[in-house]
Amino acid sequence: YKRRLGYHALWVPGTDHAGIATQVLVEQDLAREGLTRYDIGREKFLERAWARAQRSRHAIELQHHMLGCSCDWGRDTFTLDEKPSRAVRTAFVRLYEKGRIYRGERMVNWCPRCRTALSDLEVEHRDTDGRLYYFRYPFVDGDGFLTIATTRPETCYGDTAVAVSPADERYRKAIGRRVRLPVSGREIPVIADEAVDPSFGTGALKITPSHDPTDLTVADRHNLPHINVFNPDGTMNAEAGACQGLDREACRERVVNEFKQQGLLDRIEPYSHMVGHCSRCRTAVEPAISLQWFVDTRPLADAAV
Repeated sequence: YKRRLGYHALWVPGTDHAGIATQVLVEQDLAREGLTRYDIGREKFLERAWARAQRSRHAIELQHHMLGCSCDWGRDTFTLDEKPSRAVRTAFVRLYEKGRIYRGERMVNWCPRCRTALSDLEVEHRDTDGRLYYFRYPFVDGDGFLTIATTRPETCYGDTAVAVSPADERYRKAIGRRVRLPVSGREIPVIADEAVDPSFGTGALKITPSHDPTDLTVADRHNLPHINVFNPDGTMNAEAGACQGLDREACRERVVNEFKQQGLLDRIEPYSHMVGHCSRCRTAVEPAISLQWFVDTRPLADAAV
């Protein structure tokens, strides 16, 4: 439009590689053939991914032509071309040398189907009809029990404490005692922490540091261990004992039955809550501790402002 008005206008066209989205589409193609990416191997998968990327680039360019976009097609650029790839590596190294990029274990959004970490922007939160399970954790000394409420029974294997609010008079005498985790027999402490909302459930919160960001913060304040109970594909690992190898739903059912058989299932209530889903494949994401690269954005934001 500006060019037709006589301005000197330049529109440089470019295409992003959309790596994870491309992977999802290629895997859908393979599924229609009765195959998985593991069946064909890495090299063949890359060949298919590149072929689909090229088809998509052609389709995008054709759409621009049909819209009448007067881009400078001689400068068309793809993010994985040599020059932009080198520019990304150069920027990465420079930021790393300045201390802006660092690596560490942090809580991330993990998609068990795509097997990758997702940014908050790549997670869609949906109102989901679930259940709130009330379980009894017996005190180790045999004198009574604490009743906790959870929406995720499958994570009980990763519990490292039960937390209550220090202002909650109901549990003042329970602080410092120990309870037995029924699914594994492990003993865990009862702690007091300000993060606990006394109005949620029973006011007693099971702490599973590896699978909840709030629990991780609480655990680090009290020097509690982190126990991961999931494999990268969302199935249960060896920490889940007899549930090893089961998917999340099957493990949840078995854990609930275990509490029921031990007479420690108090009740189950319907509960609506927000659950994060991968924006690409719609799988429910898992909060997980993972070794990832991060950028300290504050100095960059200050410069931009």
